[in-house]
Amino acid sequence: MSWFSGQAAAVWLLAFGQTLTYAGVYYAFPALLPDLQAATGWSVAELAFGPTLGFLVMAALTPFTGRWVDRGWGGEMLTYAPILAAVGVAGLGLAGSPLIWWAIWAVLGVAQACCLYESCFAFLTRRLGAEARGAITKVTLVAGFAGTLAFPLGDVLGRSLGGPGALIAFAGLMLLAVPINAHAVRSLRRMERAGGIAAEATPGVLRQAMRRPAFWAIAAVFGMIWLNHGILLTYVLMLFADRGAAAGMATLAAACIGPSQVLGRLVLLFQGARIGNARATVWSLVGVVCASVALLSAGWWPLLIFAFAALQGAGAGLLSILRPMLIVDILGRRGFGTISGAVAVAPILASAAAPSVGAGLLHLGGPELIYGFCLALGLGGLAIGIGLLRRG
Repeated sequence: MSWFSGQAAAVWLLAFGQTLTYAGVYYAFPALLPDLQAATGWSVAELAFGPTLGFLVMAALTPFTGRWVDRGWGGEMLTYAPILAAVGVAGLGLAGSPLIWWAIWAVLGVAQACCLYESCFAFLTRRLGAEARGAITKVTLVAGFAGTLAFPLGDVLGRSLGGPGALIAFAGLMLLAVPINAHAVRSLRRMERAGGIAAEATPGVLRQAMRRPAFWAIAAVFGMIWLNHGILLTYVLMLFADRGAAAGMATLAAACIGPSQVLGRLVLLFQGARIGNARATVWSLVGVVCASVALLSAGWWPLLIFAFAALQGAGAGLLSILRPMLIVDILGRRGFGTISGAVAVAPILASAAAPSVGAGLLHLGGPELIYGFCLALGLGGLAIGIGLLRRG
C-alpha cells in the first residue's frame, strides 16, 4: 500500500481522527487531574472512579462492537460515536457532583467502545486483510501524539480556564474528528464495494477460540500490561513529582511518552518484516519492565523519568499494535472482530480498574507501593508472553 494512495490517505485521516478522540476522551483526564481536583474539591478516588466506570461499560460492550464490525457497521461507529464522546467530555466540565460525573463517564464508556482503537483496528483488519498491520501502525504513529498534544494543552488550558473549562475546550477539539472520520470511512467503503468484501457471519467462532489456552494467555498478558500502563499514566504527574521532578520537568517528561510510542512504531513499520510479531512482542514487554525499573530508580536521579517515558511509551505503544497481529497469527483471521473484542475485555477491564487501583495503592502504601506493583505486573506479563510465544 503506497503511503500516498487513496487507501493510504483514508488511513491517515482515520489516524488524525483517533488522535483527536484519544486526546479528549483518554488523555485529558490525567492531564487535568490536579486542576480538576483543585476546582472541584473532590478526592482523587471520587474523580478516578469516573474513568473506571467508563472503562467497565466499554469492556461490557466491546465484544458486541466487534461483532458489529464483522457485520459491516464499523464505519457508522467511527463516524457517529465521536459526537457522543465530545458531548460527554463537555458534560464532564459542567458536572456539579461526583454522581453526575460518574453518570457521564458511563455514557462515555459507550462512545469509547465504538470509536477507539478496538473498533478502528477491527474495521481496518476486516477491510485490508494482510495489509492491516501497516495501516494499524500508521494510525498509531499519528495517534501516539495524542498524549503529546493533551499534556501541554491541558497545562495551558488548565491554567487559563481551570479543569472544568479545559474539558469543554477539549470537547470542541474532539468534534473535528467527526468529518475527518466520515470522509475516511466513505473512501474506504467505496474501495470495499469495488473489492466485493462482504459482511462475515461467524457463528461459534468465539466459543472455539475460548477453548484454546492461547486465547486466555493473550488476554492475561495484555490485561497485566494495561493495568501497569493505566496506573502509571493516570498518576504520572504525581509520581514524577514524588521522584523529585519540578512541575515543568514532569510535564515535559509526560509529553515524551507519545513521541516514544511513535518512535517504537516507526521501527516496527520499517523493520517489521525482519523483526516479526513474536520478537517485537517480547522486546516490548522487556521495555515495559525496564520502564518500571527506571521510575523506581528515579528517586536517586530524577532525570530517569525521561528514560521511563521512553521505555514505557515504546513498549506500550508497540503492544497496542501487536495485539491484533498476535490474535491473527495465533488464533486466525476468521471472526477477527468478534475474537479481538473478546480478548480486549481483559485490557479494558484493566484500564477500568487502573485509576481506582492506583488510588488504593496510594492510600495503602504511597507511591512506593505503585512502583513495586507495576514492576510485578510487567514481569508477570513478560513471563506469560514468553511462554505463549515459545509454544507458538
